Amino acid sequence: IAVLSTINYLGIKPGSVTQNILTILKLLALAALIVAGLWFASSAASAAPAASPAAAAPAASAASIGAALIPVLFAYGGWQSTNFVAAELKDARRDLPRAIILGVVGVVLVYLLANLAYLKVLGVARLAASTAPASDVMRAALGPAGATVIALGIAASTFGFLNLAILAAPRVYQTMAADGVFFGRAADLHPRFRAPATALVIQAGWAILLVATRTYGQLLDYVVFGDWIFFGLVGATLFYYRRAGGAAEAAGGGRDQAGSPEYRMPFYPAVPIFFVLAAMFAVVSTVWSNPRNAALGIVLIGSGIPAFFLWRGARLNTGRPRDVA
Repeated sequence: IAVLSTINYLGIKPGSVTQNILTILKLLALAALIVAGLWFASSAASAAPAASPAAAAPAASAASIGAALIPVLFAYGGWQSTNFVAAELKDARRDLPRAIILGVVGVVLVYLLANLAYLKVLGVARLAASTAPASDVMRAALGPAGATVIALGIAASTFGFLNLAILAAPRVYQTMAADGVFFGRAADLHPRFRAPATALVIQAGWAILLVATRTYGQLLDYVVFGDWIFFGLVGATLFYYRRAGGAAEAAGGGRDQAGSPEYRMPFYPAVPIFFVLAAMFAVVSTVWSNPRNAALGIVLIGSGIPAFFLWRGARLNTGRPRDVA
């Protein structure tokens, strides 16, 4: 956390270069896993006698599917963080949707191929019992050297996600501070690197403190629960902005921000309806599978409401980003 925070303190370019390097390393490791796993499964299948059909698995309930989706949604997450650096993109209107769409499609494709390799090599029963399926697949296909390679890839993946969070999230804190709803000093920008310097330091200190609590599983539930509450709320606002834009045009006021192309999409309103329902399912599943953690998540989220009004009322900062040495 300290090393990656220092890199991102030096500006958006060092942080993005680090992100690209870690992403490439992760993709190379996943490619090795997929190729080795499918090749090994194919060779083993051709050499082994035909197996009898597996017994049908019991039907899963909607609640159990929802509970299993919680860590899965986290694994597929990260696309939302692209929006946090939109202000620093040269052509955000073109590049932001392209990055999100291509990124999500690429991640889904790679993850599906990786899971296919898991199933082909380990089978359903061994995969369900495995605590390290990627390592088990590579060990079966390439021996101990394969397990070492994938361990390095997992480390690169972990650092990649960590770097993404460190790069993106402080820009949200900096904007909140500039708007007067967070610690005033968090609005500071480094005069040379133009990085949210104070916000990075605050985040690093808090993250290290959370690591020391050793409660990763609980924190994961809080994050997924909170994420999908706000994903659903943001998706629902599209109906308002579409209606507001149409009303403005009908009144002869011309196209305002609400009626701009950013709020138009194919297959409206089916797409946002499906997204909001999916978000609701994720939230309800979290409550169903772990009501205690969901309740604590609600308390944590709710604590932001009085904090928001206190900061807005007190106006503890100037509302403008400041340069800090």
